[in-house]
Amino acid sequence: MKRIKPELIAAIERTAQKLKEGAAYQWGHMGACNCGNLAQELTFLSKAEIHRYAMERSGDWNDQILEFCPTSGYPIDLIIDKMLDYGLTLEDLGHLERLSSPIVLQALPIETRNRLNQNRKEDVILYLQVWAKVLRDQWASQQEMEDLKSPEKKLDPIVLS
Repeated sequence: MKRIKPELIAAIERTAQKLKEGAAYQWGHMGACNCGNLAQELTFLSKAEIHRYAMERSGDWNDQILEFCPTSGYPIDLIIDKMLDYGLTLEDLGHLERLSSPIVLQALPIETRNRLNQNRKEDVILYLQVWAKVLRDQWASQQEMEDLKSPEKKLDPIVLS
């Protein structure tokens, strides 16, 4: 993860909420899977558009991530590049598709962690919710660290007579 952006956290939370409220989910569909649903939120493209663009090159999201080249001219690479602009890394996208980020998994109880299924909608919702919370906590810590690093207000010296 690059520098955490509040816009990314909000997009992850909206994605989880939309899935919870019944948004289309299909793990084998490039526009309606784990990454596809987040891509919809970050790019404002429809699931059909994302799927169509992804199908211009072979492979699933993991293959697309491996073949990513921001100057390729493939629309899926432009989509991935836009997602990276929000602070995601290619590794983050791979973890999202497989529900495998060690940081997110560590925040889950072991029994839940061991039963996660990358193509079960309820598990994707839970993963997104926990991921957003982990990022929100990390972002808050970053803000505190920046506050500590910022120069203190210049104080007037005490003059003793």
